Amino acid sequence: MKGKAYLVGAGPGDPELLTLKALKILQAADVVLHDDLISADILALAPRTAFIQNVGKRCGQKRITQNEINSLLVSLASSGLQVVRLKGGDPFIFGRGGEEIEALRQHGIGFEIVPGVTAALGAAAAAEIPLTQRNVSSALVFLTGHRLDENTKDNWGGFASSGATLVIYMPGPDYEGTALRLFDAGMKGNTPCALISRATSPHQQVYHTTVGELRSAPRLPAPTLLVVGEVTALGHYASLRLEIELQSAQQEYVALVAGQRSIAPDPEARQEQERPA
Repeated sequence: MKGKAYLVGAGPGDPELLTLKALKILQAADVVLHDDLISADILALAPRTAFIQNVGKRCGQKRITQNEINSLLVSLASSGLQVVRLKGGDPFIFGRGGEEIEALRQHGIGFEIVPGVTAALGAAAAAEIPLTQRNVSSALVFLTGHRLDENTKDNWGGFASSGATLVIYMPGPDYEGTALRLFDAGMKGNTPCALISRATSPHQQVYHTTVGELRSAPRLPAPTLLVVGEVTALGHYASLRLEIELQSAQQEYVALVAGQRSIAPDPEARQEQERPA
């Protein structure tokens, strides 16, 4: 049997956001080479006989290089296996899908692309943020906060001044640095933005803030997305920020009540003071 490689988008995390085609191909796989962030629930959909290997690269820690992944795809498919390269989100949006199909083409290996729900769309839907809205934003731009060469200068200026909604993949934990990059591009400090962590999973968190206050935002667990633009103010505001503010208010109230109790005079002592001499 002739082998084939499938570049399959696994979506933003929720197994129910897999496409029917992605599910069908995954269930017929001989080999699954998956990204680091693919959930155990999604991997469980592969046959029990399938060989499953994590080839993810996360937070700068690389178990395997991209060239090694390319070689694995070529060698496994060449041996007659049905190989699924399972990627978070969509294979062609910051997923290095283009590099992998180029390697397959060079070696004459058949392949197929199965698109997935990209993280930006899944995260925005889960946070109830419309990425476009009439009279607010009529354009949408996907950017990455990760730079292959730290000496490379950003070219975000045209995007920031266009009024488009910006979705920044992989913003990393340096929120202040990201805010400075947006300021340098001409973004105003009062521009609303939202951090979305582990979108569509049971552990999802959303934090609404502004570009000017982004540096003070809590460091949320990866993977995160940063949505920047006026549309974020239209999202559901029952966010982590409100939870934090509510917890803070409750703590202040408890402290205030405790303080009042500690300084309140003893009732018997008060009666003693009020008796006439």
